[in-house]
Amino acid sequence: MTVTKRQTCRLCDSKNVERVVELSPIPLSENYSHDRSVAANAARYPVDVYMCGDCGHVQQTDIIDPKTLWDSYTYYSGDAKGMPEHFQNVAAKAMRASSAPQGSLVVDIGSNDGSLLKPFKQAGYRVLGIDPATDAAQRANDAGIPTITSLMTRDLAKRIREEHGPAHIVCAFNVFAHADDLGEMVDCVRTMLAPDGLFFFEAQYLLDIVDGVLIATLFHEHLSHHSVKPLIKFLDRHGLELIAVERAPIQHGSLLGTVQLKGGSRPVEDSVKQLVALEGERKLDQLETLHAFGSKVKQLRARTAELAAKLKADGKTIAGYGAARSGPTLMIQLGLTGKIDYIVDDHPQKVGRHESGDGILVVPTAELLKRMPDYTIILAWVHSKKIIETNQDYLQKGGHFIVLCPETRVVGKDGDVKV
Repeated sequence: MTVTKRQTCRLCDSKNVERVVELSPIPLSENYSHDRSVAANAARYPVDVYMCGDCGHVQQTDIIDPKTLWDSYTYYSGDAKGMPEHFQNVAAKAMRASSAPQGSLVVDIGSNDGSLLKPFKQAGYRVLGIDPATDAAQRANDAGIPTITSLMTRDLAKRIREEHGPAHIVCAFNVFAHADDLGEMVDCVRTMLAPDGLFFFEAQYLLDIVDGVLIATLFHEHLSHHSVKPLIKFLDRHGLELIAVERAPIQHGSLLGTVQLKGGSRPVEDSVKQLVALEGERKLDQLETLHAFGSKVKQLRARTAELAAKLKADGKTIAGYGAARSGPTLMIQLGLTGKIDYIVDDHPQKVGRHESGDGILVVPTAELLKRMPDYTIILAWVHSKKIIETNQDYLQKGGHFIVLCPETRVVGKDGDVKV
């Protein structure tokens, strides 16, 4: 396993980078094994959070070799609750904003199983996905979404333009936080983009991470925690211009950006200035703000670890709900190691296997009502509300859910319970 330590800011290349949140090392997410001992002894790697003192960009500087990270990836966008509907909406917005005629090329960087490209194809556009995860790319190709199994590189961008022509729409959803060399990614975008084309990206928004104490989003794939102010200067240096931004509730708070080639015909919308002003008011580019966030993370850990220890001391059974990407982060950072007996999930590549870190067995979701654990910690934190709504039978029979973000709380059949 190759792990490198970045010494400079990912956006402005400054050496003035300071650690603002110290976390425990965690194993790679989305890795499951039939052998419990293999899973329990999986190697762990740092996920500490750093901030650039010059441009304010918040990031992780410990880089896992991307080939290792993505080869056996088991997350599929199409299987994530609410994601296909979200992609339908953003695709419709992109088509309206770009006014690109049918038959135009749409390229999605980090296209996963092709879910974002499906509505474009249905609307008559030519589509092309790029994704290094072998299984996800295969699923996309099988579904009729042409996908290249590869990391995005400058050479690939040139080849795509030569073979397919310029793209009127380029997308990078979530993957815009995954790449270590973001300069190369946006250079690829500039290479592929038609003169009047638009680039759309989405990533979790730093302000929402801070406000919601979203510790679950801090894992190895998420190398950048974006905010608007640093991105404006970064894109400008690479010949691009941020012209619109929007906050979306997906993933408990995301930032959607619209970008054109520098000097393009579209004006910069007020939404950009408004979010820059909000970030200024909230001191989002100040070290003290991120240090305060780190203190909240420690408080959340203390509360959660104390609660789990008390429940186990009282002889209570505890399950986890959702073999989620964020599971290892939540269990390790919040002091839940050794506290969860099993995890319920229906993902075919996870059921019957053990998750990396604690070696916990994943069993079908139907086991929740059969085994009736006293408490179930929601590890699929993004879907906490939906999970509670759809498992009322479990609550009515005396079970309890534990929600972890932004604060740890226990939910019973009549609502929040004091424990």
